[in-house]
Amino acid sequence: MPIETVYQNQHCKWIDVEAPTLQDLKFLEETYHINGLLLEDTMDPNHLPKFEEDGGTRFFLLRENTKLERRALNTLSDISTKLGIFLKDDLIITVHRMKNLSVVEYLNEIKAADGLSPTPDEIALALALKVMKSFDDESQRLLEVMDKIENDIFLKNNGNSKLIRQIYNLKRRSSLNSRILHISGSIIDQFKILSINDSEFINLKDKHDDVVTDFEHLTSQSTNLISMFLAMSDQRANQVMKVLAIYSMYFFPITFIAGIYGMNFDNMPELHEPFGYFMTLGLMVLIVVITFVYVRRKRW
Repeated sequence: MPIETVYQNQHCKWIDVEAPTLQDLKFLEETYHINGLLLEDTMDPNHLPKFEEDGGTRFFLLRENTKLERRALNTLSDISTKLGIFLKDDLIITVHRMKNLSVVEYLNEIKAADGLSPTPDEIALALALKVMKSFDDESQRLLEVMDKIENDIFLKNNGNSKLIRQIYNLKRRSSLNSRILHISGSIIDQFKILSINDSEFINLKDKHDDVVTDFEHLTSQSTNLISMFLAMSDQRANQVMKVLAIYSMYFFPITFIAGIYGMNFDNMPELHEPFGYFMTLGLMVLIVVITFVYVRRKRW
């Protein structure tokens, strides 16, 4: 049974619902008089964060960053999972489609702490802080990935095509996380209506602003990395073309001379000269030396 009372004290009851079925949602709607449309929102894998108040029920829908590695990075569900929080009098109900680390971590903290007796509003705040921490952890991980990519590009002079895919993956993750966090800003503001201290709300707000700044920085830097990687790839290609052009400049005149004297005509000048072969080779060497001196003086 996915519906479970995970914590209870004299002024609080916490019910957690993992991977609910339609029958479970119907049970919650009938037993606790929660709007069925709000419950349906918790089942949509790509639903955006939201806050809604219906009668005596306050509903927060948050998205938590997930560590699941997925090849596709097209939708919000590829990098995050939902956490629905229903607050009603002395009751808090959390609904999520898969195991939620924020719920697990906070439950462990409650069990480990002596004398901790949180209210539903305090539990909701703690879960929101855990959600923000999941994004903070992800931003730190992506920053480390970006530092490694920068070292590979600039210090190791690595032009491997895998790097551009890694940078693109980094940019996609940063952009999707930024989108979630920007939408979550207005929902975070709604926590001030809860019965919590102003300092606790400010702490949550500051944590949200911090992770927004981190992901904006990541998105900007990953975009710059893509531009710099492409610019350095063009530079390497230009260097190759430059070397080929220099070799062509050396060999073109002597190839031209060799082509002239390779023609089979009887009346060609110096054809029957006894030292014609060596004179021609000397002329070729002289042209190469003159070309070399010219190139060095021009600093090509």
